[in-house]
Amino acid sequence: MSGIQFLTDRFAQEGQEKTAIVWQDRECSYAGLLDAIHHWRDRLARENVTPRDIVGLTADFSPSATALLLALVERGCTVVPLTGSVAHNRDTFLEIAQVTIDITLAPDDTGLFTRFTRTPDHPLYQELWQGQRAGLILFSSGSTGKSKAALHDFGLLLDKFRERRPARTTLAFLLFDHIGGINTLLHVLSNGGVLVTVPDRSPATVCRTIDAYGVQILPTSPTFLNLLLMSGALDQFDLGSLDTITYGTEVMPESTLLRLRSRFPDAKLAQTYGLSEVGILRSKSEASDSLWVRLGGTGVETRVVDGLLEIKSTSVMLGYLNAPSPITEDGWFMTGDSVEERDGLFRIFGRKSEMINVGGEKVFPAEIESVLHDLDGVQDAVVYGEQHAIIGNMVVARVSLLTDETPAEFRKRMVRHCRERLAPFKVPQKVLLSKEQMHGDRFKKNRSAAHRQEE
Repeated sequence: MSGIQFLTDRFAQEGQEKTAIVWQDRECSYAGLLDAIHHWRDRLARENVTPRDIVGLTADFSPSATALLLALVERGCTVVPLTGSVAHNRDTFLEIAQVTIDITLAPDDTGLFTRFTRTPDHPLYQELWQGQRAGLILFSSGSTGKSKAALHDFGLLLDKFRERRPARTTLAFLLFDHIGGINTLLHVLSNGGVLVTVPDRSPATVCRTIDAYGVQILPTSPTFLNLLLMSGALDQFDLGSLDTITYGTEVMPESTLLRLRSRFPDAKLAQTYGLSEVGILRSKSEASDSLWVRLGGTGVETRVVDGLLEIKSTSVMLGYLNAPSPITEDGWFMTGDSVEERDGLFRIFGRKSEMINVGGEKVFPAEIESVLHDLDGVQDAVVYGEQHAIIGNMVVARVSLLTDETPAEFRKRMVRHCRERLAPFKVPQKVLLSKEQMHGDRFKKNRSAAHRQEE
């Protein structure tokens, strides 16, 4: 079944004295979290929720939402976590997942239950139910195309948290409906740590929260870290408690990593690797200023096929509900990530689907974005390809500036800067200035959206 007994046992051990979650500047103890799980057990029984229900859960990292998530898993349900960031796709997601019960938590943490007349019939659900296992459905960000619904066996995701690790105070930055957010939640609670939530994810709010609660670990994205470095918020608060910054979800520009290392010389900077389809792998960066990382852990194998990373793991999803499976017949998940391997370490260049083919030459957007971030006055940059009649594709850069330059003035300065650092075919041929943000609510560069702005 669900296998959350080890979690509730640990909650009971931590008791009333230990804070589990800080939510809206209020502290909830592990005993309080356990009480909330008991409350939701009773409510789910009254609502006749069964193990074959597919339950949409729109919430954030409140103690009540966390307890409800665990109560649903304990009951053997399949949970579809959702947040306000996917409001425009919410109905579509509920339909794709064949949700039978939709639960929305109000600001006062009361739950509104809506039951649908759907009968889930996807073959992957049958596989899950035959094993009497709880499920988890995560939708990809859709930053490179259509969002895909990945179905997981929740019990297999939980297994890696049985081994106890040090208790730390960690910021809940990655979202409730993101594999990184779920991983952070389970990692913190399984080890008796403190999960500190934020009302919003602006640099000022994040820094203020780190200062106020002595946060030790900040799990986030390269895009947010670039915004943080540009914001000035670092100079307004005491971040001395922060000893570890982990980054993932997208490729880290080398220029951003080096600036981060300079700003946090005593902190550990660690690259993580995870996907909605495989969970978060255990990883170890070669060094705080290195983009090379070792991937693996118990039950995980890696290999490179034609320059692309493939993973075999017990935590790989069962499959997609709305797309063909990218899992080979012998059980390897094809990530689509272009990598280089050296002595058991990997350097990740980005998705093959994002690679720009310029006259037969391979161009990875992250490399060019890194060079653009080094330019004075550049707040953010997104690079993508655009069809070209002669060379197949040309490199396009959409840039947000802190200066008042005209497009012509910036282009002249940019070309001179890029020619000194990049091969000629990598220098952007088209430059667009934009005041629009270039990332989604998950703080991940959205290249497809940037491209659509031209259409």
